[in-house]
Amino acid sequence: MNNKENGVSLFSQSEFLIDDNPMEELFALNLGDFLSEHLISSDLVEKIGSHDKNKRSRLIEQIKELTSIYSSNKILSVLSIASKEEENAIYDSIAASVAQMLEIKSCKIYLAKEFVKTSTNRKFLLAGKYGRFSVETDMVKEVFLKGKVAKSKSSVFVPMANNLQTIGVILLGNDKPIAKEYVSLTQTIARLFATSMALQAEMDYSESLMADEFSSERELRNVRGELTALIGDLCDYQQEFVERLAAAVDMKGQYKVAHSQNTADIARLICRELKLNEKTTDLIYYAGLLQNIGKIAVSEKLFNTKGKLGAKDLKKIQTHSNVGVHFLMNINFLSEVVPYITYRTERVDGTGEPEGLKGQSIPLGSRIIAAADAFSALTSDRPFRKAMEVDKALSIMKEEAGKKWDVVVINALANAVNGHNK
Repeated sequence: MNNKENGVSLFSQSEFLIDDNPMEELFALNLGDFLSEHLISSDLVEKIGSHDKNKRSRLIEQIKELTSIYSSNKILSVLSIASKEEENAIYDSIAASVAQMLEIKSCKIYLAKEFVKTSTNRKFLLAGKYGRFSVETDMVKEVFLKGKVAKSKSSVFVPMANNLQTIGVILLGNDKPIAKEYVSLTQTIARLFATSMALQAEMDYSESLMADEFSSERELRNVRGELTALIGDLCDYQQEFVERLAAAVDMKGQYKVAHSQNTADIARLICRELKLNEKTTDLIYYAGLLQNIGKIAVSEKLFNTKGKLGAKDLKKIQTHSNVGVHFLMNINFLSEVVPYITYRTERVDGTGEPEGLKGQSIPLGSRIIAAADAFSALTSDRPFRKAMEVDKALSIMKEEAGKKWDVVVINALANAVNGHNK
């Protein structure tokens, strides 16, 4: 069979590549590696492979396609930030979001002056803040220069860096030690934000190059390569962000095992048993990781409460998924998982929430996540009970198949789990 037919990427099919130029082929292959497949249109493939002899025009079209993937209103919305806000308000909102997610007393963001629009003669500008606490600026400078996390008695200093440079420091303040899961999550947030800012700067530069009729093909190729690399980095950091956010959620939920990761792994086994395609399997896997994402914005005290919760606290728990859906909608590469998470509490008999969907009208991803989540919860130790044996958990779930869970999904779960344990 022709190797082109076996390619895993659109860009492995190089029949359209232009002028036998190895640099063009390298770009095409790199683009296929860097970008998530579902972000790439067939039009972009044809533009890359077009035999149009006007190379400058072709380069400009490719750059426009790249910049359309991550428009400016999406880049700064990674943490639910609206791009139309004034600069200081954006940074303050980011600081507040981080403090809320980590449930700490304060958060401050320091940026080197070249990365902010506000005029200042200081090396560092306090770009955003939430809460109050004192800090030694020497420590901020040291972390900025060394690019490594540092800790003091009540603070954690996290460098904001991409693969090219460090742009600032996120400073976390609390009256007790900050969990390592939260520090790891902050590191990823810092990398996401630094890479987003670098990408935005590169996009602004590409706009000026495209508008300049005297810009050279070499300059356009260079900016095309930088955009491709930065988008690839951003995709990598987004996946890392998902995994670390899930770990932080599990810690808040008081699971003794990585429940979100376990749910995602079980969901992936079910997908493979059902022979779903790779893209659908990946999206359902992400949904499994992020199904309880809203818990990150709910006080940890609620998850430690013993006995009956008050009406106000109960409402916070019941509506946490709405927080998560809003959060997810602002992470562009994950927007497709939102329906899977939103409808995972539906029942196949139509008596579930939030819409009372029935049977096949419930997204398949939701039905898979619901079963995987329940199985993971039943077979995991919790503060209030011991883990259930696998066979007993499967027996209980089979009794509810056709009512609460999809029969086909439950059968696939049983086959997948039994096959995996052999």
